[in-house]
Amino acid sequence: MFKGLSSSFAAIVIMVASATSYAQGSAGLLSGGAQTLPPITLSSGMPLADEPYVLQSGEYYEIDIVCDGSAELAISGSEFFRNVWVDEVVINDIEIRPLGLDSLEFDDEGTATIKFIAIKPGRYEVRIPGTTGETQKAIFTIQ
Repeated sequence: MFKGLSSSFAAIVIMVASATSYAQGSAGLLSGGAQTLPPITLSSGMPLADEPYVLQSGEYYEIDIVCDGSAELAISGSEFFRNVWVDEVVINDIEIRPLGLDSLEFDDEGTATIKFIAIKPGRYEVRIPGTTGETQKAIFTIQ
């Protein structure tokens, strides 16, 4: 198959071909479409979510973070974001593909859509920074 190529070069060609094949197989997970979760709503004095989110490890999800502009608000959830793979964050039709995510802050009304794959099972919180109220957090359980 690799007649006339050095064995080192042939090994590199095989590794690249294997990686390409793996990447194409992984893309199949993403091509099936994300499961849409109920949105997280940022509104002064209102709960973030109606109920906890239950996710399956390895599944692809999409969630909108919606701010009504009633106050400058943020959500933070570094532990959650470290245990999912964030595919993209979409804001005003701009797709951002981050290496990591810690928080999002809204200075005005708007929507950010986060697409991610749930990875590590556990219970995680996403909350408005500096708050302690039960309604000021959203709970994600990855099974």
